[in-house]
Parts: sequence; structure tokens; C-alpha cells
Amino acid sequence: MNYEEAINFIDDKNKYGSRLGLDSIKKLLSLLNNPHHNLKYIHVAGTNGKGSTCAYLTNCLIEAGYKTGLYTSPHLERFTERIQVNGKEITEEEVAILTEKVKIACDEMVRLGLEHPTTFEIITAIGFLYFYEKNVDIVVLEVGLGGKGDATNAIESSLASVITTISYDHMEVLGDTLEKIAIQKAGIIKRNGLVISYPKEKGVQDAIRAVANEMNAKFIEVPIENVNIKQLSDEGSVFDFSYKTHHLENIKTKMIGEHQVYNAVTAITTLLTLKDNKSIEISYQDIKNGILKTNWQGRVELLRRNPQFLIDGAHNLEGIESLVKSLKNFKFNRLILGIAILKDKDFSHMLKLLVPMADIIIATEAKTDRKLDAEKMKEQIENIWNKDQVIVERNINSAVKRALEIAREDDLIIFTGSLYMIGEVRDAVKTT
Repeated sequence: MNYEEAINFIDDKNKYGSRLGLDSIKKLLSLLNNPHHNLKYIHVAGTNGKGSTCAYLTNCLIEAGYKTGLYTSPHLERFTERIQVNGKEITEEEVAILTEKVKIACDEMVRLGLEHPTTFEIITAIGFLYFYEKNVDIVVLEVGLGGKGDATNAIESSLASVITTISYDHMEVLGDTLEKIAIQKAGIIKRNGLVISYPKEKGVQDAIRAVANEMNAKFIEVPIENVNIKQLSDEGSVFDFSYKTHHLENIKTKMIGEHQVYNAVTAITTLLTLKDNKSIEISYQDIKNGILKTNWQGRVELLRRNPQFLIDGAHNLEGIESLVKSLKNFKFNRLILGIAILKDKDFSHMLKLLVPMADIIIATEAKTDRKLDAEKMKEQIENIWNKDQVIVERNINSAVKRALEIAREDDLIIFTGSLYMIGEVRDAVKTT
């Protein structure tokens, strides 16, 4: 099996859809001799901020000398982005070799009369195999969907369960209230474990705390009141943070937006707690270096200047709110907004937040069956927007080209609404 054949095999299994529950992934892993049992994890769940928090954690651990695995989803441009060790992506050859091993185990499951593993279960198994074979010290493991029934939750223990923000997303699967969604996310909490939870509405945080108590896990809320933001700009932020006896000053991040300060603080709280309980050895300088070195593609990412071209994978209300707030860090004349949204999202409310800030709007589409039709989006936009006609460019490359043709040097271009289009936008901007 070569790399192309491996990717075709993985993608073909999208026909099985998604599946919450651990029976299938655990059987698959058992046929692979349970590689996940031999690793240490920091497990990260939440609605928004998971990827950035994982990136911060990973870079700080690398600075501290740990051989660190990173597992995230979805990828933006290359499948290999999903599985990394010390910042280096798995190679295409390694993907091919490990996929063949996983395929043999999948075939055995079918022979035994079991359901074929899903695409995400297959990728997760590949990740566990890779991290085991690379003998990593710690894996920073991002949940795919929810937590309790997510394939990554096949792990039996973790150094810490980190829960970022909770907001409405995937309600058809996770529940129709924030409390129900929180309980699903809290499913990653391990017995006698450690929980680091970003502050939430009282009822939501209480739901997570109740799960922690049931599992006899230590619960820690990230003390965001101890953050002192000194500088916010289109080049990042500078802030101080205190936690118990720890005081870190002039922490710098290149990630743009106030929300990225709080993602960083969530990671720092986790690392300092693990330092205090002797699970890891890490210095303040390791943490500051790791935060400074962190970049996370597709999250309020500035691709070029003159005109400024910004991309952000915000795909729910909370993400859009953070993006709108982040725009205060930019100076510009007109705002040219490119939008692609999935039809199973709360696109009506997302558009109500995005549309009023725009001077020119380009409706486009992500390459997925879940896309919201650009013409339907145009109708929605025109119901709440009284400026010029919305431009429809279904093709992402054409939409990017059109935006750059329209833009003047002092304008700001933003493409947002879905992670599924961000990789294609990044590539289009680089080649235009």
C-alpha cells in the first residue's frame, strides 16, 4: 500500500459515517496489541480553543525536553498535519505502512461479524500506533467530537483532562442544552484523575464538576481573573499570569486575539498543575518559550499584508464572536468578507454576527456535502444586509482571486465560517 492508496482507503470509510461509542475502537486497538496502553496523555475536549490549547501545550512540553506527540483534527491542507511528534508531521511512507496494519485489523473485525471501523476510528488507531512506535513521552490528544463516546477516549488514564469552552455545536449528537453538551465533554474525565476546566456558566461548570466528583477526580478552574493583558495587537499579545505560588511576567504569544491569551492560560494552568504534582518537570522559561513559538494555522491567521488577508476557522457562534472581537486589533478601511458555512450549523445567527461588519461580501462554498449553498446563503445575507449585492463565487480559488482583485492596500480581507474551506483558502492565497 502506498500513500495514495492509504488515503483512498481512509476516505472511503466516510461511507460508514461517524459513530459515538468505544466498543469498535477498543476492538480495533486490541487487534493491534493495544498501543495506546503504553502512553501518557493530556486529553483536551471542548467546543472552541481545543486546537490552540493543544498547540500551546505541545510546544511548551517540547521546550521542556519531552518527546511530544500531537493528535488533532481535522487537517487543513495535508492529512499528515493530524499526527505529529515534536512538531514534525508523520511522513507519507509511515502513513502507508501503518494504514496497512490497521486495514488488516479492520478486515479481521469484518470477518468476525463486527461493523467496519469509521474513518475517525481508523485515523485514531494510526495515531496511537505511530506514537507508540516513536516511543513518545507524552501525547497531547485532541478530542474529535464530544468526549465520552469519542474514539480518543479509548485511553484508560491521562495526566490531565482539559476542558476548554462549551457552547452550542453538534447538538443533534451531543444534546440540546449546554449542560448536556458539557456532560458529554466531561466524559474524558478519568477516575482519580485531574480536570482543568475553563470558566463557564454556573450550571455548565457545575455539570462538569459533578462528573469530576463522581470520578473522584481533582477539579481545577482556570483562574482567568489572574490574567493581566498588557498588549493586544495584530502581531499577538503580551500578558502576565499568576497561579497559586507561580508568577509569570511578559508572556508573549504570536497568536492573534484576546481569546488566544485565555487559551494560552488554560495550557499554562495545566502545565503548572502537573509541575506541582510532580507529573512533569518544566520551567517558567520553557513555558514562555513554548507559548511564544506557537502558531496554529487557520485561527485568526494573517496570511499577508497590503491588503491584509486574514483567515479564521470559526464555525459556530462562540467562534464568530471571538473573531469579531479580534478585529479590534486591526486597522483597515473596508472589510471584504468571504463566507462558507455548513448547512448543519446555526448559520442564520452566525450570519447576523458576521454580516453587519462587512463592506463587501463574497458567498462561497466548502468542498463537502454538508456545505450551505452559496445562493441560499446570499438570500439569508440580503435579508439582514442593506448594502450592495452579495457576490457569489462557489469556487474557493475564484472567491479568493475576486477578493484580491477588489481589495485596495488599506482593506482587510477575511475568509471564515468553516474549517473545511480554510486549507483551500490558504493554498489559494499562496499561489495567487
